[in-house]
Amino acid sequence: MTVGAGQRGQRLAGGDRRVTANVVRGSLGNLIEWYDWYAYSAFSIYFSKVFFPDGNQTAQLLNTAAVFAVGFLMRPIGGWLLGRFADQFGRRNALTVSVLLMALGSLMITFTPGYKSIGIAAPVLLLLARLLQGLSVGGEYSTSATYLSEVATPGKRGYYSSFQYVTLVGGQLIALGVQLVLQSWLTKPELTSWGWRVAFGVGAFGALAVMWLRRGMDESESYQQETAKGAQAPGSRGTLRVLLQYPKECLLVVGLTLGGTVAFYTYSTYAKNFMVNTSGIDAKTATWIMFFALLVFAALQPLAGKLSDRIGRKPLLFGFGILGTILTVPLLTLLAGTKNSFAAFLIILAGLLIVTGYTSINAIVKAELFPTKIRALGVGLPYALTVAIFGGTAESIGLSLKQAGREPLFYWYVSACILISLVVYFFMRETSKDSRLEQGSATVTEG
Repeated sequence: MTVGAGQRGQRLAGGDRRVTANVVRGSLGNLIEWYDWYAYSAFSIYFSKVFFPDGNQTAQLLNTAAVFAVGFLMRPIGGWLLGRFADQFGRRNALTVSVLLMALGSLMITFTPGYKSIGIAAPVLLLLARLLQGLSVGGEYSTSATYLSEVATPGKRGYYSSFQYVTLVGGQLIALGVQLVLQSWLTKPELTSWGWRVAFGVGAFGALAVMWLRRGMDESESYQQETAKGAQAPGSRGTLRVLLQYPKECLLVVGLTLGGTVAFYTYSTYAKNFMVNTSGIDAKTATWIMFFALLVFAALQPLAGKLSDRIGRKPLLFGFGILGTILTVPLLTLLAGTKNSFAAFLIILAGLLIVTGYTSINAIVKAELFPTKIRALGVGLPYALTVAIFGGTAESIGLSLKQAGREPLFYWYVSACILISLVVYFFMRETSKDSRLEQGSATVTEG
């Protein structure tokens, strides 16, 4: 009896170690993907002058923000293509393809000449590179959210899946860290002329390294069981026809995502340019503010994810929805009116604390809605469509309203989006109590 219990404990410990190893490998790939994605936003204040004609700062930033938004339009296509690929050919294979696409996009941005050298071809090539990166990130989210949720130990799914946003924010932190290093080593003219290219070169190299790393990940047993079950049924996995059998779940993903994506991109991406362009805080100080605020934010994700394993997903979503609806306008109004760096840090951190109720569990909630045969596509496509329409346009809307002299309307827009999601949270079921992930095993086998 004692020996048997010891052997069982060893097996469980070994399983936990393998889960952790796969989460780490999957998360490292996620980290470099999001580093490449956010390097664009982090360095846009510098390369906007390289790729576009001379003009005022707001106009140049608006151009780069428009390209940023257009990149989001490829995310639904990436969510569809790579989500379908993941459901039909495996999560590991799809994750390897997504990071390769990101490497190609970063290489293009690294070596594309500026507007003064090749004219209109410069912004066109920038746009093409961003479209390629959008395709990659669209597939990355759906597949990594699915993979981390499937390989997680039952009862710890909220905790393990929260690492998707830890590495997502980690990628942004590394992008900001690289920016801080380059700001320390180079002058502003050097950064504007060529220094920003270093960041994209680092990202391209890292993506190629991670592509090799991901080849050694294990495939989830949930997926292997599904493929064995459906081996004689072509078209039974990962198709739009199958996805359309779950219309309620697709609409839930849209509603879940709407407020969260607008709030997240407002406080994590647009906030730095907002501080420079509206608050009047210098770019280097704004970068440090974002770095420390996001560092705290990343540390909170596993804590909130673990909390959701104990009390459920809906209480966290309610916290985000209620506080986000009430406090968004006051927080952004305060941020616009302060030049004090510590006050700006506290305001942004408050916004990110509120958003944690969404970001820490959004991957697991969506994964719990769909069966294995359609999980990657079901999580990815409706999510990517919502992010493309609302998240990717948040900065452009904010800048456009500022240029029109009506910037406070943007604050109300963010609040209204969160309110819509709050209504969805009220009517949805508690996914942790009736999870489709529990219909299959969460262990992994070597691939």
